[in-house]
Amino acid sequence: MSKNKLMNQYVADLAVMNVKFHNLHWNVVGERFEPVHVYAEKLYDDLFAKYDEVAERLKMLGVYPLASLKSYLETTAVEELENRDYQIPETMAILKASLESLRKLAVDIRTAADEEGDFVTVAMMEDHVGAYDKELWFIASALK
Repeated sequence: MSKNKLMNQYVADLAVMNVKFHNLHWNVVGERFEPVHVYAEKLYDDLFAKYDEVAERLKMLGVYPLASLKSYLETTAVEELENRDYQIPETMAILKASLESLRKLAVDIRTAADEEGDFVTVAMMEDHVGAYDKELWFIASALK
């Protein structure tokens, strides 16, 4: 898949993941509710910043970023969540798996961008991967 297609896949995944993380933020329950509730908010705020950054990079590359819910749902591989309570261990596991998925896609984009000599996108994706690594470390530490 081309770098631009991968980037639009990433835009769609970030958009749907943002909603997914809001669901967890609103519906997490359990003894450590407050810190997990706040953590999920931090994560979806970060996803939104990445979403905007990648869409703007696509525009700089002369490509229209996906920009409708319909196109996101047609493109994304992200599975939506039911509207229900989520216990803390389940919430953390979903956050972890979701970030791992986004990290993998960011690596794929970085590799494709490098092959095309697009060093700006390479740098952006390296930043994204580094940020995912840090959050995954936080989650792994919290789950011990």
